[in-house]
Order: sequence, then C-alpha cells, then structure tokens
Amino acid sequence: MARVFIVGATGLVGSELLRLLQANPQVTAIVAPTRKPLPAHEKLANPVGDDLFALLTEQEQPADIVFCCLGTTRREAGSDANFHYVDYTLVIESALTGRRLGAQHCLVVSALGANPRSTFLYNRTKGNMEQALREQNWPRLTLVRPSMLLGERSSPRLLERITAPLFSLLPGKWRAVAAKDVAQTLLDQTFSPGSGVKVLESDRLHCYHSTR
Repeated sequence: MARVFIVGATGLVGSELLRLLQANPQVTAIVAPTRKPLPAHEKLANPVGDDLFALLTEQEQPADIVFCCLGTTRREAGSDANFHYVDYTLVIESALTGRRLGAQHCLVVSALGANPRSTFLYNRTKGNMEQALREQNWPRLTLVRPSMLLGERSSPRLLERITAPLFSLLPGKWRAVAAKDVAQTLLDQTFSPGSGVKVLESDRLHCYHSTR
C-alpha cells in the first residue's frame, strides 16, 4: 500500500495521473496541494492556496512516493524568472518536501531534450532541474521525458494546437505522446521493481497509445 504526494495535479499529465491514483487499490492516501480546488475524493487531501511554495513547506502527512508534474512555458510564465521558478524551483522544492515526508521514490515529468548545457532556456532549465534532483541522492528517481503532449488543456496552447498534427507523424522519440500515456507510465513505474536513477525518453511512453 502506498501514500502518495503529488504536485501539479491540475495540469495535463497531473490530472490524468491523479485519476489513475484514485482508482488504484494500492494507493491508500493522496496529498495534492494546488492553487485551485480539486474535486473531492475519499482518498484525497487537497491543501489549496495561491502560494504553492508555502503549501509545500506546510505539509506534514507522511508519504511513500512523490510525483511532480509541474510544467509551463516561457510565454505562459511571462518572464525567464517566472519560468525558472515553476520548472526548477518548485520542482526541486516538491522533491525535497517528498523526501522530508519520508518518500523513497521520486517521479518527475521533465521534457525531451533536457540538457544543462543547452543554449535554449527551456531545455537548459529542464536539464538543470534533472541534475539537481540527481544530487538529492534519491533511493529511486524516475525521470520521464515526453515530447509534445497531446490532450485537452484547460487553457489551450495555440502553438501546440497548430503543430500537434505534425508532431503526431514524427518518428521515434520525437513523436507527440498522449498525456494519459505519460501518466500510465508513471503509475506503472511506481509499482515496478527498481532502484537508482531511471530515465524514460519519449519513445518509451507510447506503449499505451493503441490500447487505452
């Protein structure tokens, strides 16, 4: 049985993952701090507040597993600093909170092309985030790197809507992947044996596309 701590539960992947966690009999309790309230569920504790960082520091309920599905874009964030705050600072703090609560396995949604030496802000930030998580020395760390995500966002991204048909035709790891497939992969990794650091590139996240 597992007690879960999840950050980013209102996002595209996070909302799919939350649904799977709620339905999974191996999950006994879920804590999901958010800025906007989530629908009530018998397993779910949902601290709500405008300051997610403050919510993280206030958490005390023990956890076995921590998920972080946070992610934005430079355009949505409005500045380089705001983007870094969401995709680096809050992700690192989410993991540290999970560790403080007793979690032994950290699963994080990163991105295809994550590289701390990249000249692109998005890829560089994701790469630095991954490196910082590695330095936390988790007993088990799972990093998932999807390509373009497919699914219905509460606030659609125009560029994604325009380019999604093209990315759906690309080969291998470049092909767009459904958010529900990423969420299912995260859940499967949670309850599969393993230790150390595991990185799953986008081409390993399509295995559920034709069956779900």
